[in-house]
Amino acid sequence: MDETPLLELRDINKIYENGYHAVRGVSYKLGPGHLVGLIGPNGCGKSTMMHCINRLHDTTSGEILIDGESVLKKSPSEIAKIVANVPAEIKNSFGLTAYETVMLGRYPYMKNMWWEPVEEEEYVLKTMENFGVAHLKDRQLNMLSSGEQQRVLIAKAYVQNPRLMLVDEPTSHLDMKYKLDVMEYLTAMVRKDMTILVAEHDISLMARYCDTCIIMKKGKIVDMGDPKEIITPELIEDVYEVSATVGKDNDGELFILPKRYRNKGGFQI
Repeated sequence: MDETPLLELRDINKIYENGYHAVRGVSYKLGPGHLVGLIGPNGCGKSTMMHCINRLHDTTSGEILIDGESVLKKSPSEIAKIVANVPAEIKNSFGLTAYETVMLGRYPYMKNMWWEPVEEEEYVLKTMENFGVAHLKDRQLNMLSSGEQQRVLIAKAYVQNPRLMLVDEPTSHLDMKYKLDVMEYLTAMVRKDMTILVAEHDISLMARYCDTCIIMKKGKIVDMGDPKEIITPELIEDVYEVSATVGKDNDGELFILPKRYRNKGGFQI
């Protein structure tokens, strides 16, 4: 008997009011216990698709199921117990401290919103220790570095105990050290009962850490599978319109070296 997928998308479409068709007939299934990379150029529909999964955006048509149940019929609090969201950037932290930010991840589970039980405080502080941000607990989130903010946001998502975590461009503002740091945390967080979906522009990073990659172009899925098998020079040129070298280093890790943009008309200066 086939196991029920953790996440299943069935012919998802998202058309904005201005007529822009951002996500076009997307369908796929993901099982539990996987780190999945979502790859594609700017405007290909990566973030929109994730916003449809966690109901930040309403879908135009199609069905989204988690553990076989439609998320389209669930309330925001019900979704927060199974799907956690890590945004690409913080637009407004409202003066919250790092501790208060992580504690927000526990609110869907708490009956009293005016104070936190001792066990909740202990759980949040322990998680912050595990993510190396306990010493920042009293500092305002907007006063932290990009790498520190990212770890705090991931800790917030982790304490939600989700089945699915959606992470949008977690390394876009980070240097090499923190890029690897964040990906190591995400890899360690994947559990047999949880999958993490990461939208990211660094293809080499995704190829190294992810079990599966989903490649998108103009709102559609171009390919899906083991990154070491599906990422080729031909795919890079098709999706990004860039000529690139795809190879493996001495450790067998895939790397992508962009060489030139295939601009057929040439640049006019």
